Order: sequence, then structure tokens, then C-alpha cells
Amino acid sequence: MRLIEQKWSGNCLLVSITKPSTSRIELETSPPSSPAIKFAMARKLGFTFLLLAVASICEAAAIFNPISESHKSAAIELFSPADGSFSSLEEAFEALRTFEILGIDTKPDLKDSTCKSVVDILSSESSNSKDLYHALRVSSLLKCKINKEALTGVTSRLQGSVKDAKSLLDFYYSIGGLTLIKDQTSEVDVLLDDADGIFQSIKALSQSDGRWRYSSNNPDSSTYAAGVALETLSGIITLTSSELDGNLIEALKKDVVKLFENIDKYDDGANFFNDQHQGPVSATSSVVHGLTTFASASGTLNIPGDKILGLARFFLGIGIHGNSKDLYHQVDALACLDQNRALVPLILSLPASVLSFTSQDKLKVRVTTVLGSTSTTPPLSVKLMQVFTSGSKDASIINQELRFDPKEEVHTLDAFPAGVDVGKYIFAFEIVLSDPEHKKIYATGGRTKVPVYVTGAIKIDNAKIEILESDSVESQNKLDLSGKNDVALSANHLQKLRLSFQLTTPLQNPFNPHQALLKLRHESGVEHIFVVGNSREHFKITLDFLGLVEKLFYLSGKYDIELTVGDAAMENSFSQAHGHIDLDLPEVPEKATRPPPQAVDPYSRFGPMPEISHIFRPQETRPSQQLSYAFLGLVFVPFLAFLVGLSRLGANMKNFPTSTAPATFAILFHGGIAAVLVLYILLWLKLDLFTTLKTLGVLGMFLLFVGHRALSHLASTSSKV
Repeated sequence: MRLIEQKWSGNCLLVSITKPSTSRIELETSPPSSPAIKFAMARKLGFTFLLLAVASICEAAAIFNPISESHKSAAIELFSPADGSFSSLEEAFEALRTFEILGIDTKPDLKDSTCKSVVDILSSESSNSKDLYHALRVSSLLKCKINKEALTGVTSRLQGSVKDAKSLLDFYYSIGGLTLIKDQTSEVDVLLDDADGIFQSIKALSQSDGRWRYSSNNPDSSTYAAGVALETLSGIITLTSSELDGNLIEALKKDVVKLFENIDKYDDGANFFNDQHQGPVSATSSVVHGLTTFASASGTLNIPGDKILGLARFFLGIGIHGNSKDLYHQVDALACLDQNRALVPLILSLPASVLSFTSQDKLKVRVTTVLGSTSTTPPLSVKLMQVFTSGSKDASIINQELRFDPKEEVHTLDAFPAGVDVGKYIFAFEIVLSDPEHKKIYATGGRTKVPVYVTGAIKIDNAKIEILESDSVESQNKLDLSGKNDVALSANHLQKLRLSFQLTTPLQNPFNPHQALLKLRHESGVEHIFVVGNSREHFKITLDFLGLVEKLFYLSGKYDIELTVGDAAMENSFSQAHGHIDLDLPEVPEKATRPPPQAVDPYSRFGPMPEISHIFRPQETRPSQQLSYAFLGLVFVPFLAFLVGLSRLGANMKNFPTSTAPATFAILFHGGIAAVLVLYILLWLKLDLFTTLKTLGVLGMFLLFVGHRALSHLASTSSKV
């Protein structure tokens, strides 16, 4: 056995398997993550309810399971608490229930913290019936240690809530809590005193179409509420010490039948319930949960098996949700259907791997429940009933039973039907229950149609390319379309080009590929594509250059010849060049159509830019270091002259103010002048003109103020003298 390449064609994955005749069989499945297909692989393959797993086509191939590792990864990502604890017990139950169904272990520290919250809720006198219900649900999963006194107190409060209940949800939480206590311990009396009266109070909320209202004050009916009501009434049946009135049970069964009469359906047979306030996933899950609970409490329901099977198809086909609520509803509904003993769906699944098929390999099929279990399936057989040719309603009647291997629990198709050639087919499988009585328990959904591609290497014969003039052959070249060719042809506008070849399947039948195209590419980049015609016996195309001169834009010169032949079932599809032809066409008329401008590669602007050559101006010669120091000394000469001049003029500090305020203004004035000088130095070293002017403006206003005060003091002193 050898692994081969996967090929995607549109929304289909071609799983290739090789037959002894060099052809291959490919099972067509939808891509697992394709967002455009709402009901991916499960719906395309028509899931039944003993999951008929058309498993691998090899001894080592893995059987496809409806619940995969991807569901586990999604559950861990969506339900794992960020801070080590769940935000509410309702969220905790949904996470723990999902983990339990998928076989994911719960961390011990998470169990301890959650059980502590459960005990706190059950011990608190302020907890309402909803809080108690969720706490008891979590306790049923984690087996939290709750003493008898606490359960007795909770039971008393829930029984009181049942008597005071005004809405459907009040009954639901209270009765649901009592049912959970009954399942956890037998030491507490949880039975209801007036079960018939409570049953009738809830039944009064039902509608004629099978839906239910949440309360007598709310006129709106809901499908989601119907599931809640069925689960609540099932709890009443289990909490009564004596049998309920049979007429009440029969009336409720009729409501269930009415509810299923309004079920929505997809073309592939998937059934679901819609609700104006809830999404289809949560609404359908609520009905499934209530339906299976009621069936376990009251016995068999008169619901067609295809309806139950359609519900399973819906949940198996919706993929993996990115929302924790919807993922819980999906997994919980599948678990309810899997554990339901009123009508168990059985599913036909497909292979999960891509492996080659040789004469020693077998087509294997497995039948399981919706969660992939084979231990609970009854004795049965799988038959290949029909083989349809794609695009035709005619079918070959096969009625071939697959051999069962009890060790591997798979059904094996030892030999494929005779006459199956390269192409697309539909195999129709059927699950046949050994015991007719099991039809009342298990839903198989009739025949499961599986799209199958038979692929193989197509034989290419009599390939040749010719130049014609007046229908007589001027030159002829034989081509090896499966190898390399490099023909060199020449023609003028009065001649023709003819290409022909034959395609046959391994069973020597004519083969019509999905694409057969001839491309001529001018040396200027202008391309022309022509469809190669099919006369069933062979493919042929003739290009009359006289009638094509306008389409060719009168472009003479070299044209590359490229032929493309391809099909999903053709293993040796190809698209390759086979040489060139030099065309001599007439001169271009003035009003002739010009060839369109060729597209410019948008990424070309990110390519390397042309190199720029530049020679920088050489550095100017500078004076010697001694001369520079001499010039620096001359710069300080005026400053020295200034100091000498001050001494000659008798400058002194005698008139400097001595009192505090005038002295402060005088110091600030001289400091401001020094700051201006420093600013000039900074301008020379690093500051720009705009920064200097802004700073100088601020210093100027400061100097104007302090200078005015200092000079005013000097003027007043002088006037006094």
C-alpha cells in the first residue's frame, strides 16, 4: 500500500484508490472545513442511523467516526475556564457534560472548586429552584458529597416550589431537581402528592400544533418550550407512586406527533425545529432531549424512523461550532439519540484516510451509532444494492452483500461490480437488520447513496497535428501527448491547422474529459483559446486562419502551441506545450481591432529597482589646525576689549539695589540677558531657527517685565537723589 496525493475539486475531496486495471476508485467527500457547505461531509454522504461507515479502502485505513478529535479540541478550547473556575454552575454542567460525552478527563482541582460551589448553593436558604437545579445537575456528574440533611431540605423546598409554580420554567426547575435527587439517592422521599393535577397544569400550556407556552399569561408558543415541557412531564411520570392516568399520556403522545408534523426539512433529509426566540440548534436539541426522556419514561413513541434519522443527520451535519452553547447542544443531543432505546439511529460513515487500492485491498464498511459505538448495534448485514452512473437515472441492480468480519466489526466488499469504468458513480448501500423486530428499535434510513469517482490512466492514441491547404495535407506531425514534443510549423492565412487525438478508458471505452482546450500564445503575450470538439470516436479541431485573422488581430509571427486535457477522473491529465507555428498574416487594415493591452504584473513594482550610480562631490580642503586656533583667539579679542572698556569707564556695582525686591528683579534681569546669550550659542550648535525664535519670544517678555521693574527702581532712586 502507498499513500497518494489528495485532490480537491470544488467542494469535493477525491480519495483515490487504485484498481488492478490501473484505474482508481475515489470516494467523494466534502472538505471538513469548507464554510460554503453548511452540512459538510455527513450530509453529502447521507448519514443513516446505524452509522454505516464506508470506511477505508485498505487494511490499515482508519474508520471515520462522527465525533472526532476536532470536537474534543474545540470543547477544551471553548469550555476551559480562564481563571480556574466556571462563571456559573449552568456553564459548569454544560462543560462537564460535554467532557463526559467526548471522553475528556476533568482536572481534580476543577472538581473540588466546583463541588464546593455546589455545596454552598444547596446549603444556602436564598437559593431559588433554578440555582438548586443546576447545582444538582453538576453534582450528578461530579458525585459531590452531600449529606442527607442537606438533600432533605432541598427536597422540601423544591416540593414547595412545585406547588407555587406559575410558569413552565418554574415546574421545569423544581421537578427536574427532584428527579435528580431521586437518581442520586433513595433515602429521601421525593414523590409528588398530586402528580395528575400537576401534569394537567403543565398540559394546559400546550398548543394545537404541538408547541407550548411558557405561562398562561404569555400567548406566544415555542418549540423550545415543547422540549422543556416533555422533559418536565417525563419527570412527573417518574416521581409518582402510582401510575398516571393513561389518557393523559396518550394525549401527550398525540402532541408529540403534531409537533413532528411541523418539522422543517432540508433536501438531504436532515430535520430540525426552528424557534422565533432560539436558534435551530438549541430548539432541536431541546426537543430531542425532551423526546428521548419522555420515551424512556412512557415507552415507545409513534414517530417515523426517518424523522428520528433526520434529527441525527442535522446534528451530524452542522460541523463543529465555535460557540460553547451550540457545541453542548449538539453533543448532548447526539448522546440522547445514542442512548435512546425507543428508536436508535444507525449511521453509515466514510473513510477517514486516503490510501491506494490494490487487488489485495478491500472496501470496508462499518455500522455504528451516532457516537461511533458498535457494541450496541444489533445483528445486521450491509448490501450494495445499486450503482448509478453520474448524470443518468438508470442504475445497475447489484444486490451484493458485503462480507462481515466479526473481529474488526467491518463489512467488506470483496470485489467491485463488473463494468465499472473510469467516471463518476453513485453506490447505494443498505443496512438490513437480521431480526425484523429490531425495525421498531433501530432507524437505518433506507439506502445510503455514496458518490464515487473511478479514476484511471486514460490511453491517448493517434495524436497528430497537420497543416492543410484546400483540404489537402501539406505537412503532418505525430505527437506523443504524454511526453515532450517540439514541432515547428509554418502557415499563411490561406491555410488551416488541424489537431486530432483519441482518448480511451482502461476498458476501451471512449472517454470524454471535462476540458480539452487548445491555446495559441503570440510572442507579444496575446493568447487565444479554442475548445477541442468531440465526435465521441475522437477529438478534433480545425483552425481556418482566413476566418481567424481578425480574432488574431492580424498579428504575424511565432505562436506557441499548448494543449490542455483534464478531468477529475483522469489520472494523466496534462497541460503542456507541443511546439510553435509561424503565421504569415495580411497587413493590418486601418480600422482593424487592436490587440488588448497586456496585463501588468501588480507585484512587479516590488521587484528590484535599477541601480543608481552617483559620485559625491569631493570634500573641500580645510585650513591647518594652527590657523584655526589663531582665528578662535581673534574671536575673543572684542570681548576682551569690552572688558577693558568697562574698567576704563569706571563700571562698578555701587548702584546695584540692596533691598530684597529690587535686587531680585535686577538679578533676574541680568540672568535673562545671560539666557539670551546661551540661546544664541545653542542656535549655533544645534537648535533650528523656529525653535530659537519661540524661545526668544518667551525670554523677551520675561526680560521686558523684570527689566522694567529694575530700571524703575533705579529711576526712582536717582530722582530722590
